[in-house]
Amino acid sequence: MSTAVRPTVLVVDDETSILDSVRILLKTEGFTPHVAHGGRAGLEALATMRPDIVVSDVRMPGVDGLQLLAAAHAQDPTLPVVLMTAQATLQSAIQAVNDGAFYYLQKPFRNDELVAIVRRAAETRTLRVENQRLTQEIKRRDRTGVVPPAGAARAWREALRMAETVAPTDSTVLVTGESGTGKEVVARWIHEQSARTDATFASINCGALPESLLESELFGHTKGSFTGAVKDKQGLFQAAGGGTFFLDEIGETTPATQVKLLRVLQQREVIPVGATEPVPIDVRLVAATNRDLEEEVRRGTFRGDLYYRLNVIAIHLPPLRERRDDIPLLADSFLRRAAQLRGEEAKTLAPGALDEMVAYQWPGNVRELENAMERAVILTPGDVIPATALPEKITARKVEPLVAERTPASPTLEAIERAYVTWVLQNEGGNKSRAAEVLGIDPSTLYRKLARYGVEA
Repeated sequence: MSTAVRPTVLVVDDETSILDSVRILLKTEGFTPHVAHGGRAGLEALATMRPDIVVSDVRMPGVDGLQLLAAAHAQDPTLPVVLMTAQATLQSAIQAVNDGAFYYLQKPFRNDELVAIVRRAAETRTLRVENQRLTQEIKRRDRTGVVPPAGAARAWREALRMAETVAPTDSTVLVTGESGTGKEVVARWIHEQSARTDATFASINCGALPESLLESELFGHTKGSFTGAVKDKQGLFQAAGGGTFFLDEIGETTPATQVKLLRVLQQREVIPVGATEPVPIDVRLVAATNRDLEEEVRRGTFRGDLYYRLNVIAIHLPPLRERRDDIPLLADSFLRRAAQLRGEEAKTLAPGALDEMVAYQWPGNVRELENAMERAVILTPGDVIPATALPEKITARKVEPLVAERTPASPTLEAIERAYVTWVLQNEGGNKSRAAEVLGIDPSTLYRKLARYGVEA
């Protein structure tokens, strides 16, 4: 609704006296009335304003009330339309109701009768809009699987807040984080929150295909461009036209593919394999990687110009061990989803099982947690999941100390680096941002080093 306190009412009639009396009545009763003299003026008003309720005469020259009703519902199916007429018949009333009129009011009417109907229409409008909002929210969550920000860990809330901020734009987004942290979930969240939500969401894992096949899938190819190319094929950049294209593990691409991706971002066009003419594209790009691309650029294994084109908006997803507050929320979500798929009541975790899960390091992150919950549901005959239903590696974990008491006689370079990094982290009180500054590395690089060391901060 345009306003929850004073609902806006568009009154349409070809009699000035009716317009004046209804406008004064509704304004006195706490509404915000706007009047239109005749059906054509009513159509023009609908095109320029978004009323909460329409009150219209049926019989008007040019555009009648039923035509106005159809136009109003074409614009907004939740908009209540009250029709008035001095020549009511059973047939016209039936037609109006069948066409979706909220109420069919016969002239002359009592003032309190009209006010009561408009108030009821306002309440109905509020309920319809709220129901539509909740339905869309539920559908979005079902599609994305994203745990809503309220009540989630701070780091996850911040990532989602950034995603929601950038979603309405067409800016390129780079999502970083370890495997299984939910990079594609966030990419879908961005797509669902954007103006492109009704178009295609396409995705591809750049590390899953050899270079030749990856280029064909991304950019398409022409007939005869290589052995087996028996016909022209449209690439995913074209297939996702108007929508969002998610490039997962973009750090796995070869230098040759990186050059072509740079052209896509700079020129907004692709050249299919075997073709000579570029094809324009309209697609929003979201890329993801579990690598430290800044480090890859320094090493010369990833193009710097492509990195800076991709890194317009950066969203870092911390590993699950850095957002332990999310573990109970995610576990509950996965348990409810598993129950829904099996047509059963949702199971709950015993306190001991939840304690084990919160203490576990989750090297596979959210994906590992989801698999563990599915396994637990299958293995548990009752309603409460005990710790024994969890994978053994969760309950029989071994926590390494931050710094080993004894070092090898001839320590490796990695062992020295590990000791130094963890010593700095310890000196900074476990604050990873400050530790990264002291070490002169990006925080995401520090996260990956700690994960590789298998240490617990």
